[in-house]
Amino acid sequence: MVLAFILLFVGFVILVKGADFLVGGAASIAKRFNVSNLAIGLTVVAFGTSTPELLVNIMSSIKGYNDAAFGNVIGSNIFNLLLILGVAGMIYPLMVQRNTVSFEVPLSLMAAAVLYILVNDQLLFQRDVNILSRWDGLILLALFGLFMVYVVRTMKDGLGSEEGEPVKVYKPWLSIVYVLSGLAMLVGGGSLVVDNAVAIAREFGLSEKLIGLTILAAGTSLPELATSAVAAYRKNTDIAIGNVVGSCIFNIFLILGITGIIKPTPFNIALNFDLYVLGASTILLMIFMFTLNQRKLDRWEAFMMFIGYIVYTVVLVGLE
Repeated sequence: MVLAFILLFVGFVILVKGADFLVGGAASIAKRFNVSNLAIGLTVVAFGTSTPELLVNIMSSIKGYNDAAFGNVIGSNIFNLLLILGVAGMIYPLMVQRNTVSFEVPLSLMAAAVLYILVNDQLLFQRDVNILSRWDGLILLALFGLFMVYVVRTMKDGLGSEEGEPVKVYKPWLSIVYVLSGLAMLVGGGSLVVDNAVAIAREFGLSEKLIGLTILAAGTSLPELATSAVAAYRKNTDIAIGNVVGSCIFNIFLILGITGIIKPTPFNIALNFDLYVLGASTILLMIFMFTLNQRKLDRWEAFMMFIGYIVYTVVLVGLE
């Protein structure tokens, strides 16, 4: 058990340093090729930091840990919106691009709504079982494809702000080395954290559902937390928020899409409560974007989101 705690700490260290490499390399590539930080955050960084969720979900689905598979994605998105944006926004107020408010955040809400419709077969369509089928997986992947079309258009339009510290531009090969090294460290560190966190959780007799929503969700979202925190500290707010919103969309459309295609996955209706929390969290972010300093997540708003995650976790453990 002592070894598990030590390896957990080592995993954290690897994650933070990997995030530093990834943000630096991605920002350098964005600057060199005149691609906005927001577009990089929505693609390279979001995909890279979502890789742990993808690996965990594939393994969970194959092994039949269905609650862990869904709990990992739903819990990760709640973690992203409430805790990560909360922490990043407290480090440095996040100025949000107009497109993020008008399209990307609403798309994240739509993704949660689509997932709710697809998995609640008994509740909505009077079928025998709630399941994410292969057809459902194809629908999610098709929506992901449409999202990528939007991202490509965003890249071409060069949307994004220049707010924050000047981006250091490295040589092309060095930027690529930084990005690949960062991704490798994020995946390795995330795996180290998750494996040992689950071992510790099982030692205390926690359920698969709770492990998925908390330990796995937090563990696989640590790359997003480290990446967004570092980006906020550097005042690269486009990467900080683009990474989070992009990851939320990736998690549902891409990761659950692939999960459903690999193996149809039964859905536990008890997870609807967490889908409601996810929807409410997204709506809360949208409300904050239209209050006081519009298109800006102020420190007090970020603090409210952080507190919201603490309350959610307490309630979750209380319902166990």
